[in-house]
Amino acid sequence: MSSNILLIADGRSAITKRWINMLHSLDFRVSLVSTYPLTSKPDVDPIFILPVAFSAAGEESYKSTPINPNNQSRKNWKKSLIQHARPIAMEVRYLLGPTTLSKYQQELLAIISETKPDLVHALRIPYEGMLASITPQEIPLLVSVWGNDFTLHANANRKMKNLTEQVMHRADGVLADVHRDIRLAHQWGFSENKPALVVPGGGGILFNEIEAARHETIPNLDLPTEAPVIINPRGIRAYAQTDVFFQSIPMVLEKLPSAIFLCPGMEGKPEAHQWVERLRIKEHVLLLPTLPQDILWSTFHRSQISVSITKHDGTPNTLLETMACGCFPIVGDIESLREWIIPGVNGYLVSPQSPHELAAAIITAYENPEFRQKARIFNKELLVSTADAELVRDQLAQFYKQFFS
Repeated sequence: MSSNILLIADGRSAITKRWINMLHSLDFRVSLVSTYPLTSKPDVDPIFILPVAFSAAGEESYKSTPINPNNQSRKNWKKSLIQHARPIAMEVRYLLGPTTLSKYQQELLAIISETKPDLVHALRIPYEGMLASITPQEIPLLVSVWGNDFTLHANANRKMKNLTEQVMHRADGVLADVHRDIRLAHQWGFSENKPALVVPGGGGILFNEIEAARHETIPNLDLPTEAPVIINPRGIRAYAQTDVFFQSIPMVLEKLPSAIFLCPGMEGKPEAHQWVERLRIKEHVLLLPTLPQDILWSTFHRSQISVSITKHDGTPNTLLETMACGCFPIVGDIESLREWIIPGVNGYLVSPQSPHELAAAIITAYENPEFRQKARIFNKELLVSTADAELVRDQLAQFYKQFFS
């Protein structure tokens, strides 16, 4: 009989769904504990919902009643309120979220007793790994580290620090998408004698599917053929330098007056709309909704340059995917991204605090098409040798195998 893995993750996430598919392809049986309510059911059974750290606030479950216009209006109002209060909500969650762990840990123990997993895998430290730290010692616990887990969340307060240390002491194996996070894992208490693996967190690049998306029609998006197209696929995030991105746009337009900036995941976000109005750049900025994966990849194919300016990060999946689509990457100059970008070779690193540096990098990259073509070739070879989904799957299969007796 195949081994049974209990996955603890945000069940809404596209990465979680891809991870489930990858585990199925390796003939593992999979159970899921989602730390967020689900609006649709992933391809896994059984599914349990443990909304730790108030994750159910403002969320709807796939078990909820059908949508009607009145319900949708109330949801939109609630969602808008949460978006405005997000920075405060994050601080409150850091303070109060840990107090919810003991209740849900007892429920998790009951789930473990019911499902009898051979291995538990938490796809993030806060709060999935913190929840999973109660896993009985006789069951191996793997923990995936995300780019902000150590550099942002763990340092939020003393309680988050202590919980992060507990997770690292309990973990039997750690996966990360940058070598920096394995080094930090050791500093936070993970034994250097235990197994660790560095692979792209999204399971690798699906080159055939990404290439097929080139021909997808992008609804309601008619881009001028000759216009420079710059895409920022990161949306609004607490660690993203959204202000720096928008402030760079008027400077870019001075040199590239026909430039178009695509912003998936920013439609309806108050911060994005305020910057567009304040800087009077509405004609050049398209605030798009969250896009289906194939349509998002199609927008990457239509863009020449991708921008990802953050203060904290690991390996963003969108960075690898935009590179796979031929975009020239411009990212913040932080340690994790230096593992992927060699300035002047396959992209640019800029100060995360400088709109001027970002604008200059965008202009320079666009005005040098031969340089962008060389970077495109370099990046394709880099991704094929390090991030191909088949390669990543084989590495993960070997990594998992060592935990089964």
